[in-house]
Amino acid sequence: MGMNTSEIQKRRTFAIISHPDAGKTTLTEKFLLFGGAIQTAGAVKSNKIKKSATSDFMEIEKQRGISVATSVMGFEYKGIKVNILDTPGHKDFAEDTYRTLSAVDSVILVIDCVKGVEEQTERLMEVCRMRNTPVIIFINKLDREGKDPFDLLDELEEKLNIHVRPLSWPISQGQTFKGVYNLFQSSLNLFSPSKSQRADDIMRMESLSDPILDQKVGEKFASELRENIDLIEGVYEPFESSTYLDGLLAPVFFGSAINNFGIQELLDTFIQIAPSPTTREAVERTVQAEEPRFSGFVFKIHANLDPNHRDRIAFLRVCSGKFERNTFYHHVRQNKKLRFANPTSFMANEKNLLEEAYPGDVVGLYDSGNFKIGDTLTEGESLHFKGIPSFSPEIFREIINKDPFKSKQLEKGVQQLSEEGVAQLFIQQPGNRKIIGTVGELQFDVIKFRLEHEYTAKCDFMFMNLFKACWISCDDKKKLAEFILRKGNNIATDKDGNHVFLAESAWSLKMAGEAFPDIKFHFTSEYREDTVVDIYAVR
Repeated sequence: MGMNTSEIQKRRTFAIISHPDAGKTTLTEKFLLFGGAIQTAGAVKSNKIKKSATSDFMEIEKQRGISVATSVMGFEYKGIKVNILDTPGHKDFAEDTYRTLSAVDSVILVIDCVKGVEEQTERLMEVCRMRNTPVIIFINKLDREGKDPFDLLDELEEKLNIHVRPLSWPISQGQTFKGVYNLFQSSLNLFSPSKSQRADDIMRMESLSDPILDQKVGEKFASELRENIDLIEGVYEPFESSTYLDGLLAPVFFGSAINNFGIQELLDTFIQIAPSPTTREAVERTVQAEEPRFSGFVFKIHANLDPNHRDRIAFLRVCSGKFERNTFYHHVRQNKKLRFANPTSFMANEKNLLEEAYPGDVVGLYDSGNFKIGDTLTEGESLHFKGIPSFSPEIFREIINKDPFKSKQLEKGVQQLSEEGVAQLFIQQPGNRKIIGTVGELQFDVIKFRLEHEYTAKCDFMFMNLFKACWISCDDKKKLAEFILRKGNNIATDKDGNHVFLAESAWSLKMAGEAFPDIKFHFTSEYREDTVVDIYAVR
């Protein structure tokens, strides 16, 4: 193989995930500081849209909480090319986050030591577990009085269904927070609250019995630390990088992102142990990163809501080979050749014209409507990458056209928005009724705004009292057809023509399951066996 291998091994492509306010933005910013990609703290936030803007679309953009510039942040650190993919914080855009997770090789999960594991975090982790994504956990805000570290570890194991192994350990917390002992490198890192300085006060120690520990943190905290470390070494299995890479064991670090404390150990360990791009599962076969021929998939489409700047960017994750500017590639779904004159790369806060990209890199492709989420580009082979599912929506509205002369425009707009992944579209017969399903209320504002400004179509939404949309499958085609016939009023099709059962309540879903035991119900559009819904456990 050869030539690409060194480029591939240099790359670490990951996402930082957290519950809103646990410290994701701050951590991202500190990483960029270490990478020299930004000069001052606060640079990432100032990129967010200023609050003074009052127009509708600015309001929506602000809620989406992300501008194209921060969707992908690349920087070099110690000879490693680090790509951070941003995930929107607002829970209404959870689907965006799930899709972004399909394009990374690992994640760093940030936990607030005061709040512990929150609900949104559990859902994000389920997605990571579905794909066996390697996870590093950073417990943040140790300068505040939070939960006991041992209790936090128990909570992580229990709620996130993963084994944990501390690689650093806090010496007290809150008011008396002294610092962190690094088990990975046997060194002591003393805390001094400073939001800007980068140099941490780090001392190497031969062993924990070194008297320098007592001098620096006092005897009480020193002996407490020694006891805790004994306990850790006794209770937790040693850190094995293979178990971490299989997604079964999560190393844990402690620190305070706002004070830039504990961040360097995290970053240094991350570039050492985190995986570089390896294989990607396609429906047809497993694709190796080192293969000479280019392949990649679109995991996100970002449309600029500003009516004066109507650009759409499709974000493509390179899976194998090498992507080159102005080269013809095969668009698998449309079965046509496309080439890109100005593909973009993202280095921290700037967009640059890109000449070539390697596996793990994310390329921005200006798009005039060729792409939908999950599309594949190759050098000719027909590949469909797995792992970019749609999730069962939770809020449903029927679209009502307010201007009969504009029904063509409405049709086109709704189709386009569903391909971008803004919402899911279900068509119900008779009458071609269009039902929009979303994870949150905010998407309806986005849809209404964009239909009007981009497609000159005006619409209203009619509330629908639905519980869930489930994809259905059955090994016996005749039984599937019978179910579809019998449940006609509750059947619709998604944008790809798959049948979906619209359940009015948890109870009606359960009854349908009992009446038709051979039908399988799925909460995601990728029917792997593990996504079959246990109809009795649905809350």
